[in-house]
Amino acid sequence: MDRRFALLAIPALLVLAAATPPKAKPRAVVAKPRPAAPAPAPLPLPDTVRVALVTELGTIELDLDHKRAPITTANFVRYVDLKKFDGAVFYRAMHLPWGAPPNGLIQGGLQSNPLKVLKPIAHEPTNVTGILHKRGAISMARHAPGTAMADFSILVSDLEGLDADPKSDNPDLQAGFAAFGYVVSGMDVALKIWEAPRPPEKGEGPLKGQMLDKPVKILTARRVPIPPAP
Repeated sequence: MDRRFALLAIPALLVLAAATPPKAKPRAVVAKPRPAAPAPAPLPLPDTVRVALVTELGTIELDLDHKRAPITTANFVRYVDLKKFDGAVFYRAMHLPWGAPPNGLIQGGLQSNPLKVLKPIAHEPTNVTGILHKRGAISMARHAPGTAMADFSILVSDLEGLDADPKSDNPDLQAGFAAFGYVVSGMDVALKIWEAPRPPEKGEGPLKGQMLDKPVKILTARRVPIPPAP
């Protein structure tokens, strides 16, 4: 079943927007892209970087794939190392109108705070990286391709509609979103965030009813060592 996702741009908030219903004709994206910054000099990172997001509801650990998604991973790690995610929040829980729950994603980040965000980065599509939007994937939120900065989503179900679709005649669907790693522990915490109250009147347009009543704070975001294999 073909399940496409449309993009929505709203002021001061980068979002992966609500999914269009199955079989719906994708709408063209109308978004003026900001020019992506040149790829920064690569950080001296290992192939896999583990990051611990300590939230008010518990800790989510992520393995970021620097080998296959070097630009996106280096960008995220730069925010971590600069402690810019400390005090950021998870503010959105998207519940899809199909399939068995849990189905959808949670979204967090800096909400385009001009005092904290860095320059946007070049887009790394899934058909190049091979990192697909499966349950537990972390993926960058954006407007047009090449505008991702600091907002991200963690999937609580498989969402293949977010993967790049080179055969599409829609440039935005061709690009898809940039997944760059997976949750290795703490999916129970992600599900607590996904299940948090969402007032039906909160949010605008397709986001109405998806915004958390009380955003969940990220207390700290730090690199942590990967334990040796047993």
